[in-house]
Amino acid sequence: MQLHIIEETADWIAVDKPAGIQVERNPFGHSVESLVYAHLQQAARNPYVGIVHRLDRVTTGVVLVAKRKQVLRELNQQFSQKDIRKAYRARVIGVPEQLEGVLSHWLIKDLKGKRAVAAEEGAAGAKLCEMGYRLIAEAPEGQAVLELYPTTGRYHQLRAQLSAVGLPIVGDTHYGGPAWEETAIMLQASALEFFDKARGERHTVEAPLPKWAGKGQ
Repeated sequence: MQLHIIEETADWIAVDKPAGIQVERNPFGHSVESLVYAHLQQAARNPYVGIVHRLDRVTTGVVLVAKRKQVLRELNQQFSQKDIRKAYRARVIGVPEQLEGVLSHWLIKDLKGKRAVAAEEGAAGAKLCEMGYRLIAEAPEGQAVLELYPTTGRYHQLRAQLSAVGLPIVGDTHYGGPAWEETAIMLQASALEFFDKARGERHTVEAPLPKWAGKGQ
């Protein structure tokens, strides 16, 4: 499997993750970690590969990987302090009534069902999830393309929140969306903004626009 590199520096590498593979190394096939390791191994015998964050197997888009332990620590700190800005694209069934807004839900992680479930505030195990959204375009068959800006990072948050407001993602049959591809849904981590210490400034990496995000597709 080919590794699609968005940008690479001495400290980190940003890749465009395809659908159908996990981020972390596993015994079931390719992963972002194993592909990055093979790429870096061309220049170093035992390269360091530090996974900074994760995406669902069915989600595509930007994954940032540290090439040094110190860089991993610095990026992890930015994530824990919510100093990372993330943007996603999603194609959903239905069109939101408002062009933009904020979605707020309390979600419970259902381990047995491998899903997140909307719940009432104060329910056992419920955690607050918030994300902004903006309508990018209306698409055929009553669908819409949205840009999403999560301010929290809960399990299956975007998928569960969109489903909860009647806007399931195309392909996400787990949350009420119509079937599309077996190993993919129309959800992409489109951009990631962070502080790049080597540059001394904030930096954004962006994934290429997926075909399904086009207005006429």
